[in-house]
Amino acid sequence: MEKSMNSTTLARTKSEQLVIETQAAATPTSKSPTMQNEDAPITSENMGTLSRKSSQRMVVGASPGRSSGGNKNNTHIRKARSAQVKMDVEELSNGAALSRASSASLGLSFSFTGFTVPPDEITDSKPFSDDDIPEDIEAGTCKPKFQTEPTLPIYLKFSDVTYKVITKGMTTSEERDILNGITGAVSPGEVLALMGPSGSGKTTLLNLLGGRLIQSTVRGSVTYNDQPYSKFLKSKIGFVTQDDVLFPHLTVKETLTYTARLRLSKALSRQQKEKRAIDVIYELGLERCQDTMIGGSFIRGVSGGERKRVCIGNEIIINPSLLFLDEPTSGLDSTTALRTVQTLQNIAEAGKTVITTIHQPSSRLFHKFDKLILLGKGSSLYFGRASEAMAYFSSIGCSPLIAMNPAEFLLDLANGNINDISVPSELEDKVQVGNSETETRHEKPPPAVVHEYLVEAYESRVAENEKKKLMTPLPLDDEIKLKVFSSKREWGASWWQQYCILFCRGIKERRHDYFSWLRITQVLSTAIILGLLWWQSDSKSTRGRQDQAGLLFFIAVFWGFFPVFTAIFTFPLERAMLSKERAADMYRLSAYFLARTTSDLPLDLILPVLFLLVVYFMAGLRLSAGPFFLSMLTVFLCIIAAQGLGLAIGATLMDLKRATTLASVTVMTFMLAGGYFVKKVPVFISWIRYMSFNYHTYKLLLKVQYQDITPPVNGIKTDDGLWEVGALVAMIFGYRVLAYLSLRGMQLHRGA
Repeated sequence: MEKSMNSTTLARTKSEQLVIETQAAATPTSKSPTMQNEDAPITSENMGTLSRKSSQRMVVGASPGRSSGGNKNNTHIRKARSAQVKMDVEELSNGAALSRASSASLGLSFSFTGFTVPPDEITDSKPFSDDDIPEDIEAGTCKPKFQTEPTLPIYLKFSDVTYKVITKGMTTSEERDILNGITGAVSPGEVLALMGPSGSGKTTLLNLLGGRLIQSTVRGSVTYNDQPYSKFLKSKIGFVTQDDVLFPHLTVKETLTYTARLRLSKALSRQQKEKRAIDVIYELGLERCQDTMIGGSFIRGVSGGERKRVCIGNEIIINPSLLFLDEPTSGLDSTTALRTVQTLQNIAEAGKTVITTIHQPSSRLFHKFDKLILLGKGSSLYFGRASEAMAYFSSIGCSPLIAMNPAEFLLDLANGNINDISVPSELEDKVQVGNSETETRHEKPPPAVVHEYLVEAYESRVAENEKKKLMTPLPLDDEIKLKVFSSKREWGASWWQQYCILFCRGIKERRHDYFSWLRITQVLSTAIILGLLWWQSDSKSTRGRQDQAGLLFFIAVFWGFFPVFTAIFTFPLERAMLSKERAADMYRLSAYFLARTTSDLPLDLILPVLFLLVVYFMAGLRLSAGPFFLSMLTVFLCIIAAQGLGLAIGATLMDLKRATTLASVTVMTFMLAGGYFVKKVPVFISWIRYMSFNYHTYKLLLKVQYQDITPPVNGIKTDDGLWEVGALVAMIFGYRVLAYLSLRGMQLHRGA
């Protein structure tokens, strides 16, 4: 009996000693480098030290997962658990947990910030550590080494930001407020969360801060290191959109490699850029799926969590100073979401500024945020430390009556839902005055009244103080400020390099579509049917030549119709990708356009060769090398011209339904004016046939086949055909110039 009591006393003594040592070790160094250098000017030499790691290493140092050795691990685990129990016992003895439990059982209002630990240290002293996170099988082994590189520190401030949208109707236009006087700030090493219900303006505010909204529609001040937005910042900003915009047929490794080659500095070699892509793959735990296709709706690929990490990797690969993320945890399970937010925290600890929208995080996710902006109907309901949000709302009389997730409590308030939430006395008075006429009592105030009360409370208690803080200039030297103010764009590759990279990427992405069995079967089956219908047709008789003329016209129509409706989908389907990459200044629009249009040519010209090889010899056309290759060249010109028309229509309208309708009418008109159905066209409408590539292709095919034969077929003179070739070449370039100008005039994003 005495032996067991002695062992128990010894264990308690050891646990108390461990707690005392841990607290003593954590006390002198809990201050972050940012706070230590608050009054000292920040220069480019010490900007790499902006991190919060020093304040967390003391906690991590006592974590059992960081120790080594077999028996020592067990000893440290027992010690850590004993220390945890000791902390819990001390907390109960202080009465914090007891008061919370008793107040909840009695239905009284209380605050989650009733702990004895100061509010700004709640995140660091939470009773669980990152080692308790369950093993994420699909995340692999994380090897963080790239994101710790120093970068240009950027302090983001925004004051009284207002954004309005004008909705135009048939006769009138309506102005709608999206954001109303939002104020806030975030510094390097911090994670700012934008919370609020759907439609509260989170994504709009994120786009505005990221420089992705037209400046003329924005009111207020948004500064980066006390300087306005400039095009230089595009190379320092990473923006992860809510939708995972990726090419489905590229692998994870190919996606990140192409991004690295396009976005990283020209000073790095190709090998260095590819190595950095590999580093990001291992850093994000994507090594197990690096050779797997991204996939899409109908294409099997990586999982949702892996897709989201690939999107994040596309942005952190450039080592950005500012990282914006739009709901990065949407659609993910709790473990994967926790891993994703942990990744963001690690990125912020390396001295980067992270701003993210979040819809409804778990309590563990909520405690990982440094700052919080709570939005409701476009207005600010709270801005400050995330750990102090509960204390603030408790101070204005809004406290949860039951134990609940802090994020859930805040979203209920933003929605005006105060069920299970204490009602402030001011709101109770308003409800009683409003219900005095109807003699009803004990009713909750409506959501509009709650929202108005929260906005007034924020404006009177928080807003003015925050605006005064923003007026204080940052302790930055002029060198860093001038870097942000620079208006010169920084391209990661030369124009020719951009063209080559985009050309290779285009071929890899679309080779699956061009060589699908459905497409090959469509072309070859059509060729075989034509060959059987015109089997060894007679070209010596007039009637036989008339039959062959019908075949040649069908070839001109088929290879005019087919490319148009293939090219129509090019730009509308890639609009999201083009907007995202152009907003990040990945490449010049001219390099993209030329690479996109030329990368289709090798693939577009393979199927016509197979088609002509079948039809030409089965139908018994002129069996000579000259006419055969001239016929193939004529079909090639028709395909490229028709493709240009499809590109122009798609780029001009950017809507598949309207583009398909316009293309159908245009192609039908060109076919009717192609010279086969109508020989004599009225003068006032005869100009249409000269715009028809079917007409010029049909004339060229007749001249190639019956150059030395009289009388001419269908009254077409058998000259050298240079006029028709010139017309087709003019269409090839003219339609593409129209398509390029349409893309250039399209407002993708500000500065795109």
